[in-house]
Amino acid sequence: MDTPHPAEDGSRPAASARCLVTGASGYIGGRLVPELLDAGHRVRCLARHPDKLRDFPWVDRVETVRGDVTDAASLDGAFDGVDVAYYLVHSMTSTADFEKKDRLAARTFAERARAAGVRRIVYLGGLTPRGVPESALSPHLRSRTEVGRILLDSGVPTTVLRAAVVIGSGSASFEMLRYLTERLPVMVTPSWVGNRVQPIAVRDVLRLLVGSAGMPPDVSRTFDIGGPDVLTYQDMMVRYARVAGLRRRLIVPVPVLTPRLSSLWIGLVTPVPAPLARPLTESLRHEVVCTEDDIARYVPGTPVPFEEALRLALRRVREAKVTTRWSSASPPGAPSDPLPTDPDWAGGSLYRDERSRPVDASPEALWRVVEGVGGENGWYSFPLAWAVRGWADRLAGGVGLRRGRRDAARLRVGDALDFWRVEEIDRGRLLRLRAEMRLPGLAWLEMAVERDGRGRTVYRQRALFHPRGLAGQAYWWSVAPFHAVVFGGMARNIARTAEAENGRRTG
Repeated sequence: MDTPHPAEDGSRPAASARCLVTGASGYIGGRLVPELLDAGHRVRCLARHPDKLRDFPWVDRVETVRGDVTDAASLDGAFDGVDVAYYLVHSMTSTADFEKKDRLAARTFAERARAAGVRRIVYLGGLTPRGVPESALSPHLRSRTEVGRILLDSGVPTTVLRAAVVIGSGSASFEMLRYLTERLPVMVTPSWVGNRVQPIAVRDVLRLLVGSAGMPPDVSRTFDIGGPDVLTYQDMMVRYARVAGLRRRLIVPVPVLTPRLSSLWIGLVTPVPAPLARPLTESLRHEVVCTEDDIARYVPGTPVPFEEALRLALRRVREAKVTTRWSSASPPGAPSDPLPTDPDWAGGSLYRDERSRPVDASPEALWRVVEGVGGENGWYSFPLAWAVRGWADRLAGGVGLRRGRRDAARLRVGDALDFWRVEEIDRGRLLRLRAEMRLPGLAWLEMAVERDGRGRTVYRQRALFHPRGLAGQAYWWSVAPFHAVVFGGMARNIARTAEAENGRRTG
């Protein structure tokens, strides 16, 4: 008999548990680990290649063990002292034997968990359509269902959470939605865009995963999980466009695009890898809507509405990706934010022009030139190109180059600098400017002073552009051929100016 979970707040068990997390380098796993830690749990991560975890901001707070869920011998000791084991491993390939590998991995994991006395297994699988026989499911959805059944039959109390589309920056299904909507103002789409889907915010997925650790031992079953909105895929694209500030998309469904053709089309239009796009599109041919909401009895909480989930997923795309810099990254502020360890194709398009030059000058001399850019000093590049860009901006209703700079010697965060705004200064090391010119997207210019391994002064320069819609894509590629002149000349002339100033001061 199911009884409600007696936890103190419904979102976490009352007592701390030791949790084993597989798939910690993946999208959900990488976000689940810090949530478990913040809930007061101790975490052990199982990874075939532990080195893949070293860039996560939480790696120093967890125990890491090497192991492969398809190799029972490699799991010796991995389950020792474990209370709750999270199974977040999936084969996202289209090889003929992927279902066999999924089956073997689930059985091995279940057997070792039972032998070690683990008190609960928690698994995140896929939501299946009502009334559709298992044999008619897409291969990947069918495999997810089989894995859940194997874990439930393990003899260990198991929570199987079944979700459809997860909304959060970095989620493959969300990234597919993002790129299709942003890049195609008019699109001919497969007929499955009319199928109903019940998306769920990633923060709700994580809340339910963490809360599942505290379920009573007599609960062992599947739970459908979803947000409060039931939408068609077409509805999701229309709402995404509205939240992202894009013009309304014209969507024309046609019946001739098979799942394979759909995945090829998605691979052409988006950077989502084709091996990943195909299982996602195969699954979308089904309507996936929750048939129950029993999970709320054990893990209470108010699910995030779809449009709010979109806003959360979009709010820090630029901050999380732009602040990556060259060697470090700021940790994200919420589960829906991008992680620096997300794949390069996640988080929306971010185009870069990067330049680096050794400079025969002191870092102080180079920094004086960097901090002196703009205004009367100009931009150390092809003057006519900057002037034309300034005129074009004024014609479009922008500020152009007329603002200059407030202080000829020193910049401060928030200062206007021609058609830029000073966004960050790490004095002596980094100047980041945010563009305030009229653009179909967001743009930044970074200038950094460093020392390399040989003690030499190095100037690094990076221009970044986050396009908005098809116009943003067209803008970047139309100006890209001129970057060698504009940005290449800028890097070269800043270095030369610093060297000349350094020579005058030391001569």
